[in-house]
Amino acid sequence: MRSILTIQLCITCLVVVSQDGPSEVVGQMKRFHELMVQNDSSINQYIDDSLSYGHSSGLVESKGDFLSNLKSRIDYHSIKEDSIIARVHGKVANVRFVGVYDSTFDGKRAETRLRVLEVWVKKKKGWKIFARQAVRA
Repeated sequence: MRSILTIQLCITCLVVVSQDGPSEVVGQMKRFHELMVQNDSSINQYIDDSLSYGHSSGLVESKGDFLSNLKSRIDYHSIKEDSIIARVHGKVANVRFVGVYDSTFDGKRAETRLRVLEVWVKKKKGWKIFARQAVRA
């Protein structure tokens, strides 16, 4: 009887842990987007060194490109996420959502509705964005 209770407790713990993963990565994603809008230099801690950041225009940025363009070419005024679906598998997560981006790119302001896929990896210091691709919704 004690063995059965121990097994049930272990299974319950595994289910609880797996449910925390998606909410943790979604929280990191939302904080990352907030920092994009604030153009805050601490955003660097949320970005993996191997970043591939794809825009709906076809522009693909590395980590260096992304950080440089955030300071000079792209100004995010707001990012609103909807219909968020997050899946975690070990140290990798994918997050899909519909986003409305109010931004200025090379001096032209526009509001764009996008379908976005972000891939996040779990590192020692938390979740980091590894890849992102967007298409117009």
